[in-house]
Amino acid sequence: MGGEAASSGLRSGKQSRASDGQTNSPGGTTGPFVAVTVLFFFWGFITVMNDVLIPFLKSSFALSYFQAGLVQFAFFGAFFVVSLIYFAVSASGGDPINRIGYQRTIVAALVVCAAGCGLFSPAAASESYPFFLGALFLLATGVTLLQIAANPYAAILGKPENASSRLNLAQGLNSLGTTIAPIAGGLLLYKVFAEDGAVTLDAIQTPYLIYGGMFLALAFVMAFVHLPRIQPEASTPTDGAGSALGFPQLKLGMVAVFMYVGSEVAIGSYLVSFMGDPAVMGWEEGIASLYLAFYWGGAMIGRLCGAIAMAHTANPGRKPLLMVATAAVLLGLVYFVTALRFEDGRLLISFLPIVELWPFALMIAVCLGAFAVARGDPSAVLALFSGTLCLLLIIAACATGKVALWVALGTGLFNSIMWSNIFTLAIDDLGEHTSQGSSLLVMMIVGGALLPLLMGAVGDAVGIRQAFLILIPCYLYIAFYGWWSHRRIAAKRAGKVVAKVATP
Repeated sequence: MGGEAASSGLRSGKQSRASDGQTNSPGGTTGPFVAVTVLFFFWGFITVMNDVLIPFLKSSFALSYFQAGLVQFAFFGAFFVVSLIYFAVSASGGDPINRIGYQRTIVAALVVCAAGCGLFSPAAASESYPFFLGALFLLATGVTLLQIAANPYAAILGKPENASSRLNLAQGLNSLGTTIAPIAGGLLLYKVFAEDGAVTLDAIQTPYLIYGGMFLALAFVMAFVHLPRIQPEASTPTDGAGSALGFPQLKLGMVAVFMYVGSEVAIGSYLVSFMGDPAVMGWEEGIASLYLAFYWGGAMIGRLCGAIAMAHTANPGRKPLLMVATAAVLLGLVYFVTALRFEDGRLLISFLPIVELWPFALMIAVCLGAFAVARGDPSAVLALFSGTLCLLLIIAACATGKVALWVALGTGLFNSIMWSNIFTLAIDDLGEHTSQGSSLLVMMIVGGALLPLLMGAVGDAVGIRQAFLILIPCYLYIAFYGWWSHRRIAAKRAGKVVAKVATP
């Protein structure tokens, strides 16, 4: 199962003390965990709004695919810059989160997110694309700080053996945000705030002011929620270095995060254009943006089913039925939200013929089957899902029509567990270096800034469908990391100490 993915570096319960000096028990972590998972929803929502922004700004400013890719470059570039600064500060003067606490970091991050959203209004008024990119950078600065604080906190806050399951559960709520965002964003930009049916830059002002207000309200709430202060235990790096970079599992995991985030963001960034390709469906942007819910909804299905698959429970025999029921309910939710339409000032519901969902349902079955084959082992799931993604990308690039459509949308199912599994495998055994390691992993989210640009450049040259093929080497590396992690964990289980493993 998934227990070995989170051992001594992910301590809580009787090994972590709350800020009031009392010992936390696993049962006492439920409320704080619920509060923190709400953050995952909000940053998932605001991040995937970029997928709606890209075609919107592309048409508004008459941009090429490469120029439109600067949206993700500005957003995810902030992850690299802010995380690099955080690592430099923590390496020279001690980990800031260990000093000021997770809660204060989270509140400050939410305020920064609100400020970034607020800048969208003057950016639209000035009709300046660089201004939009600056607003995105500030918004992403807040999201970066949220990621650095909330990811390790969610992993640490509970039993170590359930860390992967717990982070998958939090990521499941993140996926709910990413599923709703394309629907809400598409309706707001292309329908609700469009002027007399015409999409203008003014349509972007009110939605982002609403988002900014939501972040401020959440900051107020989080300021008064009781979050136990986690005191991590000491650890010994395997190669003698006095920082998180002394751990090979982290260094290899950093590359895996770069590859995964870059690939997931690149796929999501160009799916609307992919669906608009005449060889696929030839849809207009407003319709295609609704179908993004299947991509991000697939991630939600995979993550919540992964939380079940990788959890240590007293009744493991109930897992298959619970996973099937969860997948069915979530598929129903995605099916419902994609039926929403806003026309002539009215909200309408128009369902797809349910028979058309069978390819997506088939891929859900393959996803659940992979969980069963891997028996909940995070490293094995990582390798299996990566291999499946390579196959799906080849089909998406070579096929046409509905086959290409559903295969491309189905990649979200197999991207689902990658962040949580890579993250917990990478910070395993980091101990007091966990927050520092988290900042390094978050820094590698810069893949989301660079790979969409590369994919956009290839799309300009050969077509956006064929550009999907450039992501295959990324998933091959992630499959390698899953295999390498499986060997490391097996050695640890056997009581062997791997003193030093050369990084390829």
